[in-house]
Amino acid sequence: MIMPADTINILAIESSCDETSAAVIQNGKVLSNHIATQKVHERFGGVVPELASRAHMQNIIPVVTAAMLDAGMRNKDITAVAFTQAPGLIGSLLVGACFAKSYAQAMNVPLIAVHHMQAHVLAHFIEQSPEFPFLCLTVSGGHTQIVLCRSYLDMEMLGETIDDAAGEAFDKVAKMLGLPYPGGPLIDKYAALGDPKKFKFPMSEMKEYTFSFSGVKTSVLYFLQAQKKLDSEFVEKNLHDICASVQYTIVNTLMTKLRKAAKDMGIKHIGIAGGVSANSGLRKALTETGEELGWKVYIPRFEYCTDNAAMIGITGYYKFLNGSFADMSVIPSARAAW
Repeated sequence: MIMPADTINILAIESSCDETSAAVIQNGKVLSNHIATQKVHERFGGVVPELASRAHMQNIIPVVTAAMLDAGMRNKDITAVAFTQAPGLIGSLLVGACFAKSYAQAMNVPLIAVHHMQAHVLAHFIEQSPEFPFLCLTVSGGHTQIVLCRSYLDMEMLGETIDDAAGEAFDKVAKMLGLPYPGGPLIDKYAALGDPKKFKFPMSEMKEYTFSFSGVKTSVLYFLQAQKKLDSEFVEKNLHDICASVQYTIVNTLMTKLRKAAKDMGIKHIGIAGGVSANSGLRKALTETGEELGWKVYIPRFEYCTDNAAMIGITGYYKFLNGSFADMSVIPSARAAW
């Protein structure tokens, strides 16, 4: 394949948690996006960091190879390599960072360090073109944030959770209900069959755009303990209604804060991103609210909501255009400021 002189091909690496992913982005268009999931964590009911980093070491070469072949790329065609620098599991991040650094040095191409949560926001631009400024609600297993996006690289976090993330709350409640890991998608599935008003759980009352989900998690725990003392089969008999009520509470909490931010900022272009943005209850609530308030709503395709290298690549593309490169001294970080 002969590339035009102005062609920008970004090889992107994502390894922040338990998915090893590689993608190739050409001038902002996704040519390939491969993800290797890790089933080993299911038996433990959550991600085991050491096992995750070992799996990344096994998966990264095959995944990169598949992404390059699928995109029809050779090593000499790559213009730059982008990787997730933060935040995430430090051992997992190290695998991706070491590969990216080695590749960049061997191929003599620029290195681009990417913030994982900023990449979730920019995942919207893979197939859509939100109008600036827009608000993005990023919801995942580790983060819940409302972000003001003024441009591709100018973002401000308006508020975040002070304890559990929304996805973490879903998974922990699922574990209380005896559902297998990851339980969040199962709560979504069963919620569609239940009554969201059957059981009432508290919504946190935090200032401004701050979230808290530890309260609803604790409330569900005490509720289940009390009910199972009266009826040992309470969960089995009421599973759908419990799931629907929990999902209603969490989604309502998210939407209340998002509505406030949109009103305060006078912004009507609204997006959601992150793994929990695949939740059908949240998508429905966002769509209905958008129709009610005249919002223009943006929701990335499912494969770009979960952790993936395509979102790292699209972020790397805009950072390349801006000349935002990293040197070989860059190190991954479990936590990082915006």
